[in-house]
Amino acid sequence: MPRVSIFSMRRLGFIPPVLLATLLASCGDPSSTEPDASVATSIALTPSSLSMSSPGETVQLTATVMDQTGVTLPNASVVWSSDDVGVADVSEDGLVTAMGYGSARVSAAVGSVSASAPVTVETAPETQAVELLSGLSSPWGMDQLPDGRFLITQKGGSFVVLASTGETVLSTIPSPFAVASGGQGGLLDVVLDPDFDQNSTIYWTFSEPGVGAESGLFGTAVGAATLVGDALQNVAVIYRQHPKTSGQGHYGSRLVFRSDGTLFVTLGDRQLGSPAQDATGTLGKVVRINRDGSVPADNPRPTGWAPEIWSMGHRNPQGAALRPGTDDLWLVEHGPQGGDELNLVAAGANHGWPVVSYGCPYGSPVGDACRIGGGTHAPQYVEPVSYWVPLSIAPAGMIFYGGDRFPGWRDNVILGALAGRAVWRVSLAGDVEASRQELFADLGERIRDIHEGLDGWIYLVTDSGRFIQIRN
Repeated sequence: MPRVSIFSMRRLGFIPPVLLATLLASCGDPSSTEPDASVATSIALTPSSLSMSSPGETVQLTATVMDQTGVTLPNASVVWSSDDVGVADVSEDGLVTAMGYGSARVSAAVGSVSASAPVTVETAPETQAVELLSGLSSPWGMDQLPDGRFLITQKGGSFVVLASTGETVLSTIPSPFAVASGGQGGLLDVVLDPDFDQNSTIYWTFSEPGVGAESGLFGTAVGAATLVGDALQNVAVIYRQHPKTSGQGHYGSRLVFRSDGTLFVTLGDRQLGSPAQDATGTLGKVVRINRDGSVPADNPRPTGWAPEIWSMGHRNPQGAALRPGTDDLWLVEHGPQGGDELNLVAAGANHGWPVVSYGCPYGSPVGDACRIGGGTHAPQYVEPVSYWVPLSIAPAGMIFYGGDRFPGWRDNVILGALAGRAVWRVSLAGDVEASRQELFADLGERIRDIHEGLDGWIYLVTDSGRFIQIRN
């Protein structure tokens, strides 16, 4: 039968009713091959690629969404994402912000249809490690006086004061208390009082030998004194880890002040493991105390916990810092064989050691099967933000970088590694690791502590006694 259209019927002057119904029904047939103009089939990004010169720069990306006929769909809902927010982040309306140096891809998606644009943030200015001084005796912790001089602890039991240039030792101050410097013990961290300009007070941690009934036992303690010229006055021990134990390992420890003037002290498990889960003692804990050693009234105080405990389940936390603009405590701690952790520490949190770890017992075959407690912390314990496997880097001092010398590193965690003999830079997307980078491995040094100077450069001390400046 010859094909008959509605238009040919109209030329005849009539359309048979049955035929008209059939033709109209076929026009609305779901199996019709006519394209659905509301379905996105392609996306074009403008510009198609981005080259940005430095962190902080922004560029607007535009997504043109089209159906299969090439008609633009202006009301399509576009979802934007970046595969590395440590390099480039993107807002919900396509504004790309350079966050760090490197390469990333920013994508726009409508349903299952997507397109992406490569983003390059030009290579960071070359950084260099410059030795300012050598010959220090096992330096461990450091802070900087308001006039720019550096105050550094030496493990054997003394403080040294360096000129603001970092190139000269101006004075050496002995510890006012006995220090057990064997093994991992010694004079450890040091920090200035937030009101140092008014009270000249410093605080430090050290491994304290027991006396009397505690003879032969050791524990981490916190000292305080006013620094007057080259002398310590009004000295006092304001806090002692309890109980003291035998052995001379895993003392911790770092000191970090909150904005309210209270003091965090990180304490190791003293290589005993299980006491990190004993809430009546402070082995394997972070404690929060007042500047006189008393306990803040608003500590978490779960039932059965010693009142100074802030968090528990730590192994050997040797780096700690507050994230800029917050009172959030972050720390790094040693795992066993692998399983070193970067942790965001919350009040009342349990980080799981020694029940769970992504590390393995020493001597285990390298792999995942040996992970302690299966590795996974959640839901009973707090998952680390990041961890290192299969072997340990032994993380030590850490900072959040907040200066202007390295804009691509701003709000990044910068930490030293002992076994790893390097510096690590960890960029974050919110509270999640976005990327991490090993730096300065060519130094071949055990990096014990890291400090952001008043000048915005980064300073390192090494176990070998070097004082190093990181600069462009």
